[in-house]
Amino acid sequence: MLAELTQLVNDVDGAWAAAIGGMDGLLVEGHSAGSSDLSLLVAEHAGLLRTMSTAYSQSLGGGQTRELYLRGERLSVYLHPMGTTYFLLLALDSRSNLGQARLYGRDTARSLGALL
Repeated sequence: MLAELTQLVNDVDGAWAAAIGGMDGLLVEGHSAGSSDLSLLVAEHAGLLRTMSTAYSQSLGGGQTRELYLRGERLSVYLHPMGTTYFLLLALDSRSNLGQARLYGRDTARSLGALL
């Protein structure tokens, strides 16, 4: 899994970290081009993804969450659920390419999801 996550960071313009996290907030595997705390990123975003998934499917009737993109001033994150247990996290900087993140992230999530 580490090789696929490393390749994902290399393939997406502006990406600096990729991880597989559990919906319980635990880091399964990750790669970072910097010194960021991937465990913290996964833990915080697992909670956001759980909350958004519940709101979207139950309160809003929007169905199952397929992806989530959050953009802040200095941090953007693309999340792609992998079933009900895991998700792919791709951390991006301000010059990131969201189209690449979605395309390559979806492909990586499918291939890694088959391993989990």
